[in-house]
Amino acid sequence: MRHPLPRPLRRRHLLAAAPAALAASAAPVSAASPAPAETARRGRRVTTGFDALRADGYAALAGQRVGVISNPTGVDRDLNHLVDVMVADGRVDLVAVFGPEHGFRGTSQAGEGEDFFVDAKTGLPVYNAYNDAATMEERFAELGLDTVVFDIQDVGARFYTYIWTMYLALEAAARLGLRFVVLDRPNPLSGAEATGPVLHPEHASFVGLKPIAQRHGMTIGELAGLFNAVFVPEATGGRAAELRVERLGGWRRSHRWADTGLPWVPPSPNMPTPATADLYAGTCLFEASALSEGRGTTLPFQLLGAPGIDHRWSEALNDRGMPGVRFREAYFSPTFSKWAGETCGGVEVQVTDPDAHDPIAVGLTLLTEQWRLFPEHRWRSQDGGSAHWLDKLSGNGAVRLAIEEGADADELPALWADDLAAFRRLRRDHLIYR
Repeated sequence: MRHPLPRPLRRRHLLAAAPAALAASAAPVSAASPAPAETARRGRRVTTGFDALRADGYAALAGQRVGVISNPTGVDRDLNHLVDVMVADGRVDLVAVFGPEHGFRGTSQAGEGEDFFVDAKTGLPVYNAYNDAATMEERFAELGLDTVVFDIQDVGARFYTYIWTMYLALEAAARLGLRFVVLDRPNPLSGAEATGPVLHPEHASFVGLKPIAQRHGMTIGELAGLFNAVFVPEATGGRAAELRVERLGGWRRSHRWADTGLPWVPPSPNMPTPATADLYAGTCLFEASALSEGRGTTLPFQLLGAPGIDHRWSEALNDRGMPGVRFREAYFSPTFSKWAGETCGGVEVQVTDPDAHDPIAVGLTLLTEQWRLFPEHRWRSQDGGSAHWLDKLSGNGAVRLAIEEGADADELPALWADDLAAFRRLRRDHLIYR
């Protein structure tokens, strides 16, 4: 997702005063819809928050002027978009749509939103909601909204920007006294546990505004509850939004995407398959490297490499015997982004057992072995300056320093163990699905 800096829309890094501590707060100021009956065993159908909203006749939106934040993933099982369905139904007073990074209809590349347009299919005005908190709040007020609905498929990684669009919209709703309804969707990485480094406030940006783990292990609705209870009040003088989460039915924390029975719609141009999402939480760290992370190929975040890298990398990785993954020696030429048009040597990462592999361990092992074997390929700076992009993506500057000093990947988790334990305690208070 994201990371080349935007052209039509300037990214303003929101180095907000993120809280330094992860102490649990008071109970969430939120109300959730009743959970649909647990109808599924593993492998049977999961129902989404939109399914629950529609089955209830849109009662949660009755008498409200509604704005929707969504993108191409906001679909039902038959691939009908919720905006199209609600407009055709006529029972919802839907007055505007807002698109995150890549846009409502998904026409923009990484680091870009869509400029204002009138949607040809529905006639609704569509506004940009990517990394622009002030304009979003202003627009909510101008339109006279009563309720904001959020329905976007997340992929379970802190640096995937949709969760931060949701956070800023929650903050705006709290300031304006609006209702906020999240239509929940599964975490494709499962919700079994949170892993990886926790963001330190000095590294806050739009790839991580608040201190959560790199792989947070929560659904979008659970994250909304945590944000609204802990971080939103810290930014608004104690106010929280009136939050409602339309819950999943039949989803269990152990479920991965293949267990849900739901169709996969690419959440962003470089997230084409669930297999991509399986690795992204770790291999996205290569956005901070001089190596290609596979943009401009058919296997983004699975193909990694650069000119001058050879078979030694895949051999060293396979010698480690990491569970659930294998590394194929690979050669490729990206059509755009880093090393476009040049022959790159590197690896293709293949997941052999989704339940066994740890994407963050995979990403860090790839980085440490690359630095050991091919140290000439170093880091990308952030915005062309002296700051390191890896510090933003990992959220912890000690990770980069340890890699530079030759640390093994197995040594790195000690750097964030205390932070992660604190986040796991905080997270536990906001889990909806047990």
